[in-house]
Amino acid sequence: MHAPTALFEPVRLGDLTLPNRMVMAPMSRARAGADGTPGPLMAHYYAQRASAGLIVAEGTHPLAAGAIGPDAPGLFTDAHQDGWARLADGVHAAGGRLFVQLMHAGRLAHPAFLPAGARPVAPSAVAARALVHTSGGRTPAVLPTALTAAGIEELIDGFVRSAGRAVAAGLDGVEVHAANGYLLHQFLAENANLRTDRWGGTTEGRIRLTVAITEAVAEAVGPHRVGVRISPSHPFGDLTEADPYTTYTALVRALAALGIAYLHHGETGTELDRAVRERWPTALMVTPLPADRDKPEAAADALAHGADLVSFGRDFLANPDLVARCRTGAPRNAVRRAGFYGGGAHGYTDYPTLTGP
Repeated sequence: MHAPTALFEPVRLGDLTLPNRMVMAPMSRARAGADGTPGPLMAHYYAQRASAGLIVAEGTHPLAAGAIGPDAPGLFTDAHQDGWARLADGVHAAGGRLFVQLMHAGRLAHPAFLPAGARPVAPSAVAARALVHTSGGRTPAVLPTALTAAGIEELIDGFVRSAGRAVAAGLDGVEVHAANGYLLHQFLAENANLRTDRWGGTTEGRIRLTVAITEAVAEAVGPHRVGVRISPSHPFGDLTEADPYTTYTALVRALAALGIAYLHHGETGTELDRAVRERWPTALMVTPLPADRDKPEAAADALAHGADLVSFGRDFLANPDLVARCRTGAPRNAVRRAGFYGGGAHGYTDYPTLTGP
């Protein structure tokens, strides 16, 4: 089907005017170098997809202990910054706009791919009942080390430094990842955050770290260059949230006061979705439900219910020219599982476009 015409209308996001409302969602592809530096293949992949209204590049760790797996990109060294600068140059040369998602794995990291001697950290010393991807295959998550108060301050500083490097590299902004089972989401969830200090214990305590990081990053690089991603009730990584409505309405109110560019909300199919829309003052980006629904249809519904932007995941993975395909109603390439995580160009930069390979 043809996508709704509203999807191709321009929209304001921070200081940017996006030419359409289609966002390429952050998707981990494990194509960085062994040290986390983006290389030419990653740059080519993102430049191919520059017709998106906005690209949010894959989860990128701001500290060495935050890696999500082998060959995941980082952004805390000069080499990382140089790699991201080349990537940003390629996307901008192709006419695109680029944010990067800053994501710390927390208890979903594993010593198998962390620097020697490093251990996963988390709000509390509670292991996830989950499997973690390593170069040797999927393996059970290990018991993490609970972050100390000093460790939390170092974490906040790490996000700030990484955001500064992103802007220095020429990226248009950063998305703070507080979703999908990773560290900031772990602080939000009662079964992972057993703390009784100011970073846990109550709704205000559990949302405090996400708000503190977002505020510090916005102060460092400007609120117009900052977004936040949330996924209420998402169970990935063995997380359980007893009262997501209370948690996330409080979080959204606190984040709204910071004047950041956008909120990226994973729909829940509950009353919380409407509550988020009503409370969010700037651009609202939505990942629609259900996940297996036809995306143009889902996008039409999301825009009709108050979203400003709609994120597309695997459709962008398999279709570098997804915007053109949706605009014309052309068929979309199917996603190939081969090459989804790791490897070379196969399953990464070799998907055909309407005008050729």
